[in-house]
Amino acid sequence: MKNIINKWCETNLIIRILVVGLIGGTVLGLLVPQASGIGILGELFVGVLKAIAPLLVFLLVSSSLSKAKKGIGSKFKTCIILYISSMLLASLVAVTMSFLFPVSLTLTNAATVSTPSGLGALFTKFFLNIISNPITALSEGNYISILFWAVLFGVLLRVVASENTLNVISDFADTVSKFINAFIQLTPFGVLGLVFTAVSTSGIGIFTVYGKIIVLGMVCILIVAFITDPLLAGITLRRNPYPLVLTCLRESGITAFFTRSSAANIPINLQLCEKLGLDKDFYSVSIPLGATINMEGAAVNIAILTLALCYTLGIGVSYPSAIALCVIATIAACGVAAVPNGSLLLIPMAAALFGISSDVAMQAVAVGFIVAVVQDSFDTALNSAGDVIFTATAEYYQRAKKGIEVNFLGEFAKK
Repeated sequence: MKNIINKWCETNLIIRILVVGLIGGTVLGLLVPQASGIGILGELFVGVLKAIAPLLVFLLVSSSLSKAKKGIGSKFKTCIILYISSMLLASLVAVTMSFLFPVSLTLTNAATVSTPSGLGALFTKFFLNIISNPITALSEGNYISILFWAVLFGVLLRVVASENTLNVISDFADTVSKFINAFIQLTPFGVLGLVFTAVSTSGIGIFTVYGKIIVLGMVCILIVAFITDPLLAGITLRRNPYPLVLTCLRESGITAFFTRSSAANIPINLQLCEKLGLDKDFYSVSIPLGATINMEGAAVNIAILTLALCYTLGIGVSYPSAIALCVIATIAACGVAAVPNGSLLLIPMAAALFGISSDVAMQAVAVGFIVAVVQDSFDTALNSAGDVIFTATAEYYQRAKKGIEVNFLGEFAKK
């Protein structure tokens, strides 16, 4: 039995996901769609990751900051600039593709959900979420609040705590990390359950519903993943970025595609950063931060559905207003964490730029919920892989500035 487990763990995780998770889940979903118990594997997998990720983030961030070395601040500055730039470029891609291939909507009844009425309301809610009760934040997975309290806790620990106390907190963080690393070996079975549920309930017919919007969104995601993100990383590092980009898409994007949760993918990204040889003090903060504010997929969705509304209503879109939409989509995407139902509820805010009423704009939200059945997987894969790409890019850039030789892919470079 021990030999079987060792052999399982030694086999490349991506191969196990593709064979056991993707192929196995698809076959079972087509052959025995009534076997609903198989889908529980996926629910349990995502549930455990979502449950443990908030605690992991809090412990890692507070522990890392309490022992942080000098020079971490410059990495954060670079990383945040990269996050914001990537979202701005993503929204620009969506606007450009929408100009080239305009799509329209069939407007029916308005969706019965609420949304912030403007940037003021959005950021008010955002900042209120930041200072929410830390215990509540941990239980509800409110990552922006978790980050706030972890940073505050970590900084104060650095000032007042003894070395023994710091070591105890570090040990707790390492314990949770080791549990996550062991649990990730079960990813193929979790993916199997997720794929089975998707195939058995929706089949392949889901790709024909609102097909034009789905295709346009996926094309934009692919352009961002394989062109603009690598371009941004390549310009920053002044070297071929694709070995790093493809590694992150393979190791992080595939699992994020199936879990459809940036929060659930945080432990996987932390493990990937370790494999890349990055500084734990840095990535243990930048990865949770990226899962909170780096929402390229959200920027794409906001831009596409807002312009689809404009085309449907016959509203002309000038180039200056298109640029303004890119900026608003970027700002709104950063604030997704403050809105319970994600980026879709921010569409009316962007639509207001073109004089579209909230009642009409909410109909695009209803369409977005349908499209998200397919596109949300692509969005999450892009967002999660981007967190690691730009975390690694920021660190490699700072190393190069100091004249330190960069081992571009850490342990992966040895394979």
